[in-house]
Amino acid sequence: MDEIIVSIVERLGYFGIAVLMALENIFPPLPSEAIMGAGALAIENGRMSFWPLLIFATIGTVAGNYGWFWFGDRVGYEKLGPFIERWGRWLTLEWEDIERTSRFFQQRGEWAVFFLRFFPVMRTMISLPAGLAHMKLWKFLVFTTAGAAIWNAILIYGTRWLVGTFSQIQDLVGWIVIGSLLLAVVGYGWRLYTWKPRAER
Repeated sequence: MDEIIVSIVERLGYFGIAVLMALENIFPPLPSEAIMGAGALAIENGRMSFWPLLIFATIGTVAGNYGWFWFGDRVGYEKLGPFIERWGRWLTLEWEDIERTSRFFQQRGEWAVFFLRFFPVMRTMISLPAGLAHMKLWKFLVFTTAGAAIWNAILIYGTRWLVGTFSQIQDLVGWIVIGSLLLAVVGYGWRLYTWKPRAER
């Protein structure tokens, strides 16, 4: 299984990894854990190198987050309401979620952008209120890049440590990568199927 994953990652290349990481921060079902885990396996098999993988993955992460930041900064609260009302189901969120995340951002400021990089879902959502609050772009990019680089490095080193420490686990790690991807897709599908606005619960 690990050879199949490594082969796929090798075909994608560093640019493909960057694109996947950008999509991971825009579209919920793509988990960074699976993408970085696959990249780490490619490093262990001599098909990729650590620094290019980390750099391209971080660029992709920042690009995906900037998309939501730009959207919040340009659209603003007034126009965001109709957008959430129309597309909120596919994002499995509603206006109350935006307001709650915005309050959290206002309380924690730019450090929320950094620390929430380590939490699923929230690492994407925090970019929107940062844009709505018109956070300075350079601050957003610095804190997002720092958090993303650290998180991506942890995922790469963590996977490599598992493979290096338990040599017999490499193929199992491959299955874990595939499993986490499938679990994320199924989880999103289930959320989408069962999601209802709070007013209808």
